[in-house]
Amino acid sequence: MQMSDTRQIAASPAEVYAALLDPGMLQKCVPGAKDVSGSVEEGYDATVVQKVGPVKATFKGHVTLSDLVQDEALKITGEGKGGAAGFAKGSAEVRLTEKDGGTELSYEVDAKVGGKLAQLGSRIIDGFAKKMADQFFDNLQTSLEGGTETAEGEPPTEKLDDEKKRRWFGKKDS
Repeated sequence: MQMSDTRQIAASPAEVYAALLDPGMLQKCVPGAKDVSGSVEEGYDATVVQKVGPVKATFKGHVTLSDLVQDEALKITGEGKGGAAGFAKGSAEVRLTEKDGGTELSYEVDAKVGGKLAQLGSRIIDGFAKKMADQFFDNLQTSLEGGTETAEGEPPTEKLDDEKKRRWFGKKDS
């Protein structure tokens, strides 16, 4: 299954790029993420709980980042196993372009599933994959822009004050 989309985020490409590399931000943005740990160099391990149609599973997976071009592009590749529910694997190529005082984020995703998940049929899987991608990028956008509600009506994310932003993005006072 393949899909692509573009969205405008009211943050600089550097801020968006840094957020995509931060395990704490990834945990906030990935729907159903219970734990994300690791580093850019070694990849991230994640535990995600999701329900796809009638199948609910806890997926344990590993995500690697490659083709890193600072503040411009990266490739995310991941694979997760959900026990009897099956597996999911895929990749996303993400591009960041400065546009209209913010960042235009575009992505192309290629994903595959197997096991019980594959038996649900492509319409359910494709719809679920699109929903997951939309929720992830909605949550990322909301977190970076300091919005008050996530895509699923969850509690507001913490708005970063100037001091936290400087620490988070590694900037010092001038």
